[in-house]
Amino acid sequence: MIGALVQWWDATPTVELVWLATGLVAQLLFSMRFLVQWIATERARASIIPETFWYFSFAGGVLLFAYAIYRMDPVFILGQATGLVIYSRNIYFIWLGKRVPGTAKAT
Repeated sequence: MIGALVQWWDATPTVELVWLATGLVAQLLFSMRFLVQWIATERARASIIPETFWYFSFAGGVLLFAYAIYRMDPVFILGQATGLVIYSRNIYFIWLGKRVPGTAKAT
């Protein structure tokens, strides 16, 4: 089994390994948002979505979008592009709420 893994590693072009690493890092960042949300919910004893959830969503989403483009997967590209619009919108409203006095902070 280890021999097959070493053989695969040696046969895989460097650019493919870089994109594989990018995809894995992106998925880790994207998954961190769930951990952040879970910890915040446990602390508050209520369902809440903290601000950092949206930053992890956006960072992971951008990298996953790049990975989807590299893989030329139209379904994956469309899904990530839609998510990026939503995450950007939520981050915009968070920033707007911090700048405008009296605006309710919806996080």
